[in-house]
Amino acid sequence: MPISEGKSRIPDAGRRRHLSWSFDFDSRALTMGEVALDDWEPERLEMHRLNQASHRESMIHEFGEHSIDAKIENFIAIGTKPFSVLSYHNAFNQQVRSAFVMGYYYPALVGACALGERILNHLILDMRDYFKSTPQYRHVYRKNSFDNWDMPIDALEAWSILLPEAVKEFRALKALRHRSIHFNVSTYSTLRDDALAAIQHLRTIIEQQFGSFAQRPWFISGTLGHCFIRKAYEDHPFVATYFIPRCPFVGPLFGMGLTEEGWEFYDQPDYGDGDWTDEEFAVAYNERDQTKVVTEKPTIERLNAV
Repeated sequence: MPISEGKSRIPDAGRRRHLSWSFDFDSRALTMGEVALDDWEPERLEMHRLNQASHRESMIHEFGEHSIDAKIENFIAIGTKPFSVLSYHNAFNQQVRSAFVMGYYYPALVGACALGERILNHLILDMRDYFKSTPQYRHVYRKNSFDNWDMPIDALEAWSILLPEAVKEFRALKALRHRSIHFNVSTYSTLRDDALAAIQHLRTIIEQQFGSFAQRPWFISGTLGHCFIRKAYEDHPFVATYFIPRCPFVGPLFGMGLTEEGWEFYDQPDYGDGDWTDEEFAVAYNERDQTKVVTEKPTIERLNAV
């Protein structure tokens, strides 16, 4: 059934929020890069060196031992892969990043530009039916794909789908795409720099729009350790399309467990009547009694005892 209908059948839905959840990220670049170690305590320094060694071994396993130092340098250059809600961009973004690490700069450049265009197309096709009464709709309702980036960027900006920083990065990537995809002799001399710039533009776009752990208009502010969707944004076209279907609907005492099939979420069966504001939910979550956090799958006996 539709998510909204399912939630309408939950008696305590007013005291629950959608947990922003994703497990697609890679922060190894933070450890592999140069850091100031002079003030570190011996235990912390040893742990850092062990982490570096472990990450180096994982990169050898992933990318091969040949020219591993150059590959690590490339890996550090493109930076972390941000926490991102699972969507169509994740697998392709990883392929683009891997191509750059391996030194395949032209495939990385073209791939980053193509993925940027693909994200724009997905967004405009997924969002346009929400905005049939707007002036922008008549420019985008007939086409099934867009190679003129200005049209979808302008529409998505006018509909307040794209955040301002994402708009800026899309326009920068558009200029790089036109210069790189169409024949340009100068591409040979700037290939690595252009590929790196394209990946960094793409990374910021994904981080801004699809980031699952950040300060964004649709997240409740001030929650500790996790982000939750604001009540008022649950029906927002972008959030409803990309976040809500992938975000568990939980109360403040929810817990998690890692199984062979992946992460599971556990929760209390009933938080009572009435609605909490986002601020009240944040307080209930931040001040929750850790001894009451649900850390295992509920059993019939326990549910009957509640």
